[in-house]
Amino acid sequence: MTVRYEVTRGVAVVTLAEVDNRNALNARLINGIGDGLTAALADDAVRVVLLTHDGPVFCAGADLKGGGQEPARFGFPEVLSLMQDSPKPVVAVLRGPAMGGGVGLAAAADLSLASTDVTFGFTEVRIGLAPAMISVVCLPKLSKADAAELFLTGRKIPAARAAEVGLINRAVPPADLDDAVTELLHELVAGSPGGLATSKELLRDVPAMDRAAAFEHTQALSARLFQSPEAAEGIAAFREKRPASWVPRD
Repeated sequence: MTVRYEVTRGVAVVTLAEVDNRNALNARLINGIGDGLTAALADDAVRVVLLTHDGPVFCAGADLKGGGQEPARFGFPEVLSLMQDSPKPVVAVLRGPAMGGGVGLAAAADLSLASTDVTFGFTEVRIGLAPAMISVVCLPKLSKADAAELFLTGRKIPAARAAEVGLINRAVPPADLDDAVTELLHELVAGSPGGLATSKELLRDVPAMDRAAAFEHTQALSARLFQSPEAAEGIAAFREKRPASWVPRD
């Protein structure tokens, strides 16, 4: 199986499982990720999507072997767009290195955690290519200086440096990674579906607005949210010191 999919307590786990091929991006793997994301978005029981992997490598980048391809049902840009446009938070967890397109997957996620022994690299320039498609999701997270250094040198960097430049959120010691992921998922599923979706919209849209337009937009949005059934339930749960109705139960 190239990509496994399962849902547990509101979390859809999409696992890259083409271990023998180092989870390299071919049509099989991209189709599998696309199928998993599509299923998660269509399932009301899913609150968060977790992208993870089997084997020692998160994703080796493009599959340069080119063998055993199947018809493409999803393009790689479509998969990255599904991650970024998803109203449900997407979390990437890396226990092994990410190169090229694998860095794009980590950057396209809303939140990415990596073991401190993981390395990242935009290695395309060393084989006559460039980080073209993934630049769309990586450049907004990088300063121009950091992007130039990483894109042009093809240098591999440790997870701590990837977190420092903003490609990922946190680098966590291997022994602590599972606990860090569990804590993060627990925090995310405590958020309301509408609140999470709207927060993702704010992160995407507000930085591109001028100040006046941003205040006009967010004032109307805030008023609408305060009148929503979700807000009524959330405020009631807060006052009654109980979990809100959207928090998954055991």
